[in-house]
Amino acid sequence: MPSVPLDGVPVPDDGALPDSALTGVGTRPFGIYVHVPFCATRCGYCDFNTYTAAELRSRDGSAVASTLTYADQAVAEVDLARRVLGDRDVPVRTVFVGGGTPTLLSPEHLGRILAAIDDRFGLAPDAEVTTEANPETVDRGSLLRLRDAGFTRVSFGMQSARPHVLAVLERTHTPGRPEQCVAWAREAGFAHVNLDLIYGTPGESDADWKESLSAAVAAGPDHVSAYSLIVEEGTRLAARVRRGELARPDDDVMADRYLMADEMLSAAGLHWYEVSNWAADASARSAHNLLYWTGGDWWGIGPGAHSHVGGTRWWNVRHPAAYAARLAAGRTPAQAREILGAEDRRFERVLLELRIAEGCPLDLLDDSGRAAAARAAADGLLDADAHARGRAVLTLRGRLLADALVLDLT
Repeated sequence: MPSVPLDGVPVPDDGALPDSALTGVGTRPFGIYVHVPFCATRCGYCDFNTYTAAELRSRDGSAVASTLTYADQAVAEVDLARRVLGDRDVPVRTVFVGGGTPTLLSPEHLGRILAAIDDRFGLAPDAEVTTEANPETVDRGSLLRLRDAGFTRVSFGMQSARPHVLAVLERTHTPGRPEQCVAWAREAGFAHVNLDLIYGTPGESDADWKESLSAAVAAGPDHVSAYSLIVEEGTRLAARVRRGELARPDDDVMADRYLMADEMLSAAGLHWYEVSNWAADASARSAHNLLYWTGGDWWGIGPGAHSHVGGTRWWNVRHPAAYAARLAAGRTPAQAREILGAEDRRFERVLLELRIAEGCPLDLLDDSGRAAAARAAADGLLDADAHARGRAVLTLRGRLLADALVLDLT
């Protein structure tokens, strides 16, 4: 979710979509993202659209937004989505509740939102339903209640197993807690469990990263996401780097850490299927994220959430109070939107599909892009056999240079 507002054109008060977007709705995979904008504390590296309780109080001390009323607002936007999409049969294949810290809402409140989605749209029989969770905000009992509410997958923010690395990130959980949460999730009946890791934190050594990977693997998830630390402007981490208190992450170190991750995760039976994601098998892959990467439709619920339906993309107002006020007035919470042209959609397909293990078809590329792909295959950045079959598929070395390679191909 972008950290700065985007430009776009106004959205009608009723949220109506153009006919071009509605054409084919229901024939493409459809998912729903629910953004929960609350956090107990703000981590120093985070620039997501999230708010602590103190940030959501007015001058007289009253709350302008609350975890206690948020489910009602999210359900109101589910109702809006149903009205906008009309009577089309649009089964929901994936639901992903992210944040923020979704598990600051009770399992019952999260279950209310999920029940509304099922009631208004219908969940596909094999729907994947994921929630993110801060390890300190769940326990054995709450995970059981989440499973009973219909969640099928849970993603824990582990980030690191090393206390001094967690301290730099200003993460609040204690080492060992994510691993315990994985065990509780398994006991609760979750077949699919993810751990999120971050590498390249200032002060993290190769040994620290290896220990984090080992701890994650030993916990027994069937999915691991590993992301390089990005120093985002406006965060406390960026301020510390700017003052010279912390070193800026080094690109060569980041590449080495990525190679360590791929080696250790592959050895543990977790195989890459997207540049930053490894899964035990096809059933363990994040179906919701694959929907993003392969051009599906999704509706984003919540403050700052982004949506995409049939080439039209829009984003909601960012502040929870403004979001609630618009819904209470019967208006869409969408701030602005854009209609993607054919060239924009082609670029996005290359950008996203190149990152997954299946790659993208070479016929998506223009003449200069196909020439660049041939050079990349000769240089070992694209798989030569896949290239011969008409697809651009990243090699391990190509994954390290994926962003630059996209620019060459487009």
